[in-house]
Amino acid sequence: MSLHFSKYEGLGNDFIVVEHDLTEERAVALCDRHRGIGADGVLIISRTRSDGRDGQERDLGYRMLVINADGSVPEMCGNGIRCVAQHLVRTARAPMSSPRGSSRGETGFVIETDAGPHECHVLAGGMVEVMMRPASLAPSDIGLVGVPADRPLIDAPVDVGARSLLITAVSMGNPHVVTFEDLGEARLTLGPLLEKHPLFARGANAGFAKITGSNSLDLRVFERGAGWTEACGTGACAAAVAAVETSRAQRGQPLAVRLPGGVLTITVFEQGSRVCMTGPARHVFDGVVSA
Repeated sequence: MSLHFSKYEGLGNDFIVVEHDLTEERAVALCDRHRGIGADGVLIISRTRSDGRDGQERDLGYRMLVINADGSVPEMCGNGIRCVAQHLVRTARAPMSSPRGSSRGETGFVIETDAGPHECHVLAGGMVEVMMRPASLAPSDIGLVGVPADRPLIDAPVDVGARSLLITAVSMGNPHVVTFEDLGEARLTLGPLLEKHPLFARGANAGFAKITGSNSLDLRVFERGAGWTEACGTGACAAAVAAVETSRAQRGQPLAVRLPGGVLTITVFEQGSRVCMTGPARHVFDGVVSA
């Protein structure tokens, strides 16, 4: 039996895109960079369906499931959803969006995820705009352990290994922790410690940010299930939210988040509003592998 797949990347964060169910074990094997195709994760696309009033089942749209290279299943992947959106447009199952200033609302489409629905617009030049879910600082949404429900962690001191860090905890549908401290190479040790810190019941993506201008920051992310990656879309959103909530950046202004793989543009609007992420997604190649 053969498995048809497409390879995509978003700022160097690379994925295998398939339209078939896979076991977690098979996904891990496909992601192996020496004995498989090689990727940070597998993105499984399926159709969403619903029973109509006449009892007939109808297709409503598309759903993305993510399996990381280690077999874990995160709620959401920002770079991954841009790749899925690009795939749906490339295979003529979703429309490309009109230029800014026109009636863009008619040409967007929705991709369902375990973190909820996300409206996507595939633009010219390989760029994809995603209206991410609203960010949350609520401890319960992040899965914080032993933290009062009414006390979000915003520049809060937390012991990590042998040192104390100021961290901000943010949910983008998946849990993130962001620090703006200048740690240098120490982040290489602290990233894995933060990911599995006992504060986080489900673990956390660890972001190490540095403000570089009034509308820009640098970011490195240690991702749950993938380790240090070239880019993390939800991590960029979480870092932008943390920058706004700690008065390091302005609300409503596009913020350039520079990751090792390139730049994502993130705009954080009023609390409770969706966060806008814009960045590239590129088709690399198609292939067939023995399943």
